[in-house]
Amino acid sequence: MSVSFWWRPLGALGLLSVLPLVLWAAAGALPALALLAILLLFYLFHHLRNLKALAFWLRKPDVGTVPDGSGLWEEVFSVLYQLERRQTDSQKNLSSALERFQSAAEAMPDGIVMLNSSDQIEWCNPLAEVQFGLNLKRDRGQWMNYLIRQAQFTDYLAAHNYREPLIFKSSRNPGLVLSIQLIPFGDEQKLLISRDITHIERVETMRRDFVANVSHELSTPLTVVGGFLETLVDMEHLDGAHTRHYLGLMLDQTTRMQHLVKDLLTLSKLESMLTAHREEKIDMPRLLGQLSVEAQSLSGGRHQVLLDLSSERWLLGNEDELRSAFGNLVSNAVRYTPEGGEIVLKWEEWEGEGVFSVQDSGIGIEPQHIPRLTERFYRVDRSRSRETGGTGLGLAIAKHALTRHQARLEIESVPGKGSTFSTCFPARRLIAGQADN
Repeated sequence: MSVSFWWRPLGALGLLSVLPLVLWAAAGALPALALLAILLLFYLFHHLRNLKALAFWLRKPDVGTVPDGSGLWEEVFSVLYQLERRQTDSQKNLSSALERFQSAAEAMPDGIVMLNSSDQIEWCNPLAEVQFGLNLKRDRGQWMNYLIRQAQFTDYLAAHNYREPLIFKSSRNPGLVLSIQLIPFGDEQKLLISRDITHIERVETMRRDFVANVSHELSTPLTVVGGFLETLVDMEHLDGAHTRHYLGLMLDQTTRMQHLVKDLLTLSKLESMLTAHREEKIDMPRLLGQLSVEAQSLSGGRHQVLLDLSSERWLLGNEDELRSAFGNLVSNAVRYTPEGGEIVLKWEEWEGEGVFSVQDSGIGIEPQHIPRLTERFYRVDRSRSRETGGTGLGLAIAKHALTRHQARLEIESVPGKGSTFSTCFPARRLIAGQADN
């Protein structure tokens, strides 16, 4: 390689010396030296011109503007062209890889924040902006603990013990619960990963409430039955009236426990995805007629029960499950409607859907309670609910039965005026009745 480098400059100098030597022999030394000086100046100017072109190009390197050169400079510029091209290709590959990484990070279901060694924000994905209330353009370079001024987060960041995630309730997004964890990487950098666990926390709260409520619901009748049994054991002389009274109360509490256990088993069956779901053609006018009779029997003449059949369409579904769901809606209307009130059972088609609704003129429900009505054992008024004899599982059973039929439950209520519970079935489940065929 050293030979290939030197032959070009030495060859050029050799050619430059040939003419002065010939002139020396013909005209003497002075003209020869003058010619040599002129040729060397030309050679120097050639190098200076190429050096200037190189200097200008180095200020703003670009593959498309690499200077053209001759002789030794041609090789130099060729090497520079190849280096710049490799660097450009490498930079494009890195940019493409970075874009793919950012696209993947933006598509992730978790929030991601990159922090430097000083816990300053270098980058974050859009989900992290939403979860922490950040703005990447505005907050890049800001300290994370300055933007999230919550003691639990500051302590977690300063503890340098990131083996366990931190359950974090955002102050900027009320109701949002996050699981955040810091993962060190690189040169003392950190990756902050946040996951929305609001739904999981809500389910866990419901589970705790369920365990507490079912324990409480079972303990009350058991206490009553146990107390009466102890009384009967301790009494030396029992007359028939007292015995029948005590046994009647124990029978009521035992029946209540049986209903509770039955509803729990029904709910468990509906919640199980392994349970077979048999579907058949349901004669809705006939079913609603039976429910109307049951409502009148449960009411005992204390309410006016009306039946409105605005549609003759049948429904494709599981009759036992839907009878249970509809029956719970009807029985709730009877329980929570004062004497003399009106209850309307209606079957109609609305905007292509089949809608069964139960409307009452009862006590109504406050708006803050409506989203939680389908939770197991949730009661608006616990003492009043026990007096009516309900188990607190009726609406939960109805919701799961409707979900298995791709239907939804809509609740409208005005305190003091009444409520309307509507079950809406998709159009594909509506079929013509036998009379229409």
